[in-house]
Amino acid sequence: MMINVFIDGSAGTTGLRISDRLKDNSEINLLLLPDELRKSPEAIKAMINKSDITFLCLPDAASREAVTYCENPDTVIIDTSTAHRTNPEWAYGFAELSPLHRNKIKNSKRIAVPGCHASGFCSVVYPLVAAGIIGADYPVTAHSLTGYSGGGKNMIKDYTENKTVYMDSPAQYGLGQTHKHLPEMKTICGLEDYPVFSPIVSDYYSGMAVTVPLFTKHMKKKMNPQELRQFYSDYYKDARLISVLPYDEKGVEGGFLYANTLSGKDNMEIIVSGNEDRMVIVSRFCNLGKGASGAAIQCMNISCGLDEVEGLEIV
Repeated sequence: MMINVFIDGSAGTTGLRISDRLKDNSEINLLLLPDELRKSPEAIKAMINKSDITFLCLPDAASREAVTYCENPDTVIIDTSTAHRTNPEWAYGFAELSPLHRNKIKNSKRIAVPGCHASGFCSVVYPLVAAGIIGADYPVTAHSLTGYSGGGKNMIKDYTENKTVYMDSPAQYGLGQTHKHLPEMKTICGLEDYPVFSPIVSDYYSGMAVTVPLFTKHMKKKMNPQELRQFYSDYYKDARLISVLPYDEKGVEGGFLYANTLSGKDNMEIIVSGNEDRMVIVSRFCNLGKGASGAAIQCMNISCGLDEVEGLEIV
């Protein structure tokens, strides 16, 4: 049986990638609007209610409005915006975090795809809190290095057509600690306080490395790096899209860790390094893959009972 899929916002970075991935899938019937009707509320509403799956690839306000168009109780809405990620009535679309997350994705008609930075952060911090390795009151800090495609069409244009000499350098942003992914980082991981979070954009297209440092003395359950690496390996042992790299105190790739290694792919790597006193956990993936369109398609696959990794690109 064909699955009718509508993408509202198909011209944006995430929408285009979802469309490209699904267009040759024999199980998917893409519902398309002509260009002149792409912003017509009536036409959009009709398509949403005709669909089995609707992907919303829109700004937050537009996503909230689009949800109100849905009158078909069988339509599953998968929203890639920030609008619904902390809403308990929506499934948080990161199946690997726990069986509860996976089951909620499978059974919900409303699924919120995690933010790219939040995906890496939650992949590291959620297991630590859930297992009691750190407390909910642990003062978590994180930094995240991303390619410029994470900023959408405007930032892509800036880096490819309007680049200044300063853009040769990595650029920190969100300095006021108001990044839009912070609420889901705190809520999903069950933290008492917001983390101190430093996102950094750099002059390469895609790929992301989210880094969380830990002080052993502040952990509720003391572990050395080898033990912590084994913990993550056990935690994600059944995850088809997450792998935990072998322990190396110097890191990987000859002592360097490159953020763009998984560019264009949909899987994620967890890397543990450090020493007995201080450790660093890195989640590495593609901001456009497991951090956006790949995660959205994974959610669709789970919701529809398809092979979880169908249509995904995995190393």
